[in-house]
Amino acid sequence: MRALTAAPVADSPLARRNPTVKLALLTAISLVVVLVLDPVTPAVLYLLALTAVAASARVPARTLLVAHVPFVAFALGVLVVNALARPGTVLWQAGLLRVTEEGLAVGGALAARTLLIGVLAIGFLLTTDGVALMTSLHQNARLGARVTYAILAGYRMLQEMPREWATIRHARTVRADPRHGRPPRGPRHLAGAVFTLLVVSVRKGERMAQALESRGLGLEPRTTWRPVRVTRGDWALAAGVLAVVACVLAAGAALGILEGPSALGG
Repeated sequence: MRALTAAPVADSPLARRNPTVKLALLTAISLVVVLVLDPVTPAVLYLLALTAVAASARVPARTLLVAHVPFVAFALGVLVVNALARPGTVLWQAGLLRVTEEGLAVGGALAARTLLIGVLAIGFLLTTDGVALMTSLHQNARLGARVTYAILAGYRMLQEMPREWATIRHARTVRADPRHGRPPRGPRHLAGAVFTLLVVSVRKGERMAQALESRGLGLEPRTTWRPVRVTRGDWALAAGVLAVVACVLAAGAALGILEGPSALGG
């Protein structure tokens, strides 16, 4: 979580690209791979995306690896659930537990899809400044001021959440009974810290909304201090990424690997 919410890389080939273009590519690829249900195609796209993000984002390898943790955990969960719960040809069985070929195939596809969307989200979050994203969405995507400022507020709160979490944990540790000799770590303590973080976030959001309204959030027309333009490099990025995705899908179809939603009925 801390790796995903770290300050974005200020200068890298991917950081210099238009935030709206990057967000549109992330959304488009995510919608396309939702319809792909073979494990090979999203796995190939994931390896290509991982290589591209590592080369163009200039993010330390450790940061990239740590940022993968939540996506890897979710992908493993999806794989295990589908392998054990989906009916089909049994590959392995021990008591009530059994692994099926269809479950492994669909679970592997969903896991690879999770990793693909995850690495694209990592590349976007670690190379996109919140203010530039807000300005670009307002200027290039023609979104209203209320929507763009709400996105910026959520983006900032997400970036500050690890610091808030550390502050809450330290405060609860100070108030803990010193006779136990160690900081509290049980489920009750964690549940209390999570509830406190939720309350702090809601109150902060309320104060932010009041501050924005008092500064004329909904007034039009608005001017842009630092315009974010769509350049030839942004169009080249979009064309290159879409061409690579189309080539991988076409190659998968030609080789008979590509499968769609019909695989769920197998």
